[in-house]
This record gives sequence, structure tokens and C-alpha cells, in this order.
Amino acid sequence: MTRPYRSVLYIPASRERALEKARELAADAIIFDLEDAVSPEEKLRARELLARMLASADYGARARIVRVNGLGTEWVEGDLAAFGNHQGVDAVLVPKVSAPADLEAVAATVKVPLWAMLETAKGCLNAGAIAAHPRLEGMVMGTNDLAKELGARFRADRLPLLAGLGACVLAARAAGKVIVDGVFNAFKDEAGLRAECEQGRDMGFDGKTLIHPAQLEIANEVFAPSEEEVALARRQIAAFAEARARGEGVAVVDGRIVENLHVASAEALIGKAEAIAARSIAAGAV
Repeated sequence: MTRPYRSVLYIPASRERALEKARELAADAIIFDLEDAVSPEEKLRARELLARMLASADYGARARIVRVNGLGTEWVEGDLAAFGNHQGVDAVLVPKVSAPADLEAVAATVKVPLWAMLETAKGCLNAGAIAAHPRLEGMVMGTNDLAKELGARFRADRLPLLAGLGACVLAARAAGKVIVDGVFNAFKDEAGLRAECEQGRDMGFDGKTLIHPAQLEIANEVFAPSEEEVALARRQIAAFAEARARGEGVAVVDGRIVENLHVASAEALIGKAEAIAARSIAAGAV
């Protein structure tokens, strides 16, 4: 992963002030939304506004992802033509991807990398094949739509969604793709947001999609390695190197065995911390 995706903020493409403010927010990535956040009456105006903003505004190190309207809608063809090869776009996010064929349907038009929304039962069941698509760079969980399709009840522990979430994380990791968790709707509930971020982090997600700038700080904190974790990772690497120099295959740090796989994880954690530090300097974020 060349850049962090701790916080991925949705911004309605129809709101000019929000598009301008996004240049100053501490988000690792922005999803400029032409789909759910924009009413049918505003679709064309939002497309024109977003194309103009992305051509002129400086969003720094933030990844710029455009969520187009769904396949089969009257707006998707124009969205793809406007942003599929736009100089200010890092990726196009395709909603409700249920199979690799949905990505193939736009691959010829879109030159930038593709991202896929996984928000249907079929999409979760086909997550492995979707993640393996050669044009795909990242995956986004659409937990609200998934819960609706499943008929699942809301639970703070998200138990009804865990099978789908886990399947998608497995698929992303098997294919080496980025994957970010779904949104937390109660943006004023900081404790609930933190708990859900921690759950997503522990499951293996790279970060979380967000609906409000007030959620950025918690997501950035939770999905970043702590100072203690980085320090432990460095000690594990050093201890294993010393053990190998003595001709031993394992080391012991704080009473726990350290093997090759632990060193690989430690190196990945340090790499993530360094990428976050570099991104913060480049974007002027905290």
C-alpha cells in the first residue's frame, strides 16, 4: 500500500462549499459522491461542478475517488466520460458491484484505477473474484445497503454483518487490495464510532468510510499504529536479527515468541506508520 486509507470521507459532489473545505480536512482520501448524496435533479449540475473543482483545486496528498452513479442509470455514461480519464481523479468507485462483469462494463471507458462498492449479498459472495480483477485497486463496504438487503437488525457489535465483512476482508487480502469499512451513521456518538473503528481495525480493514468531518480524528487515531506498537515492532525486528546472527530461528520479546511471520507483520506496521507520517507532512494534516 503506497498511501494510508485510515479515513475516507464522503463529500456530496453537489455541495460547492463542502468541496472547497475538503482541501483542508485531515482525511486520507475523499469519495466525491455523485450517487446517493445527490438528488436526481442535481445530478448534471453536480457532475459539472465536480469536474471543474477537480481540475482546479489542490487536494494535496488526499486520494481523490469519484463514486459514479450505478450501472444502468441514465447518468453513469456521462459520469464515466467526465471522470474516467480526468487528471484530478485517482480512482473511480463503482457502486453495487456484484460480479467482475460489473467492472468489465466500465473498464474500457475508465483509464484510472477502479474501486468497487461491496454492498449486496451477491457482491460479498463473489468478493474473491471481484478482488482479483486486474483493474481493481480498492474495495469499499456499503454496510447500510448490505444490512437492508439482508434484512439485518442494527446491533452495536454488527454481528449480522460479520460474515459478509469477513468474506470481503479475506478477498482483499488474498488479492493484495485496499479495503475500507462501511460508515457509522451516528456521527455525534464518538464512543460508538471508536468501538466500530476498533472492530474494523482488528478485523483487518485499512480504514473507515466517514460521513462527517467530526469523525476524522477518531478514525485517523484508531487506524494508525500507536507509538507503543511501533516501538514493539522495532524491538521484535532487532531481537529476531540478533537471534538469527546466533544461528537461532526464533527470538523472544516480552515473553512471546518472534518468528519470521511476526517480523513481516512488524515491518508492515512500521511501513504504515511511515506512510502516515509522510502523508501528514505532505497534506499539512495533524
